[in-house]
Amino acid sequence: MRKLIFAMNVTLDGYIAATGDDIGWSGGEGPDESPGDELFQWWSDRVAATSLALYGRKLWETMSSHWPTADQRPGASPAEREFARRWRDMPKVVFSSTIDKVDWNARLVAGDAVAEIARLRAEDGGPMDIGGATLAGAAMRAGLIDEYVLVTMPVLVGGGTPFFTALDGWVNLSLVETRTFPGGVLLTRYEKKR
Repeated sequence: MRKLIFAMNVTLDGYIAATGDDIGWSGGEGPDESPGDELFQWWSDRVAATSLALYGRKLWETMSSHWPTADQRPGASPAEREFARRWRDMPKVVFSSTIDKVDWNARLVAGDAVAEIARLRAEDGGPMDIGGATLAGAAMRAGLIDEYVLVTMPVLVGGGTPFFTALDGWVNLSLVETRTFPGGVLLTRYEKKR
């Protein structure tokens, strides 16, 4: 059985995007902004270690609009070139009923996302990452997420898209890792108790 991991940058008040889908606070949106080198390398190494990434439509559109060709842009750093290559090589499944085509080593699923995630999770293989609030929320409610990784940025945005969805019951977790990055960024990793 594969492990399903939900890992995202998150604000201190619990949002993965501010109102209006603004993720500028995460340090990765503007042309002159980028996450610290150490944090960016951590994310790149995660991509390299992921056997399959599961994306909701919005996150897919954000990632696929930048990373497929980021290594060909003038001034791309060696780390950005490495991340772009790793991202393109990583197998991906995109869940959407509103788009009809995906590229970059991805396949599209328009049907029952929870059933497909459960099927993929039951297979043998390496860890799977899940991203996108709606998709991850459905997997959370179905009890399919094994590990939660929050990369907490020291910013309050006051509203937007929450990391956690409303649940029908408690999910007990064990803290398995903490790490501090420059700029006051804190990584916390939790596994679901069995």
